[in-house]
Amino acid sequence: MTFIQFLKEEFLKENNGLDEFTKAYIEAALFSCFDDEEEPLDKNYDISDIDPETLEKMKSDCEKFNDEAFQLWVKDYPESQAGHDFWFTRNHHGVGFWEDDFGDKETNKKLTEIADKFGEYDLEINDDGKIGGM
Repeated sequence: MTFIQFLKEEFLKENNGLDEFTKAYIEAALFSCFDDEEEPLDKNYDISDIDPETLEKMKSDCEKFNDEAFQLWVKDYPESQAGHDFWFTRNHHGVGFWEDDFGDKETNKKLTEIADKFGEYDLEINDDGKIGGM
């Protein structure tokens, strides 16, 4: 095992098995979705409150997005920013790939088109108190 592989494995252990992109995607989701009291989910909830099915869908969407967008990534595009941008772009929050300073306009346009193919996805509090997707 190389030192880089070791660091990646340690990062994944410390972050619920999530890479930086997926972790940032989930953080953006919790930040931009609201509970029944109109509070952002990240005020009272965290990743441990997301039901397993929803968490798996979120991870799967991130993996599928990265598989399709892999060839477009710009060297200096931080994974955490890209994860945020995927969430915000797919949900039309007014920020996202199209307005970033990373990469060129054509690349960012293509990333936006890929994100848009996933459609909107929202989080809500289920009857069991866990966060579910819809």
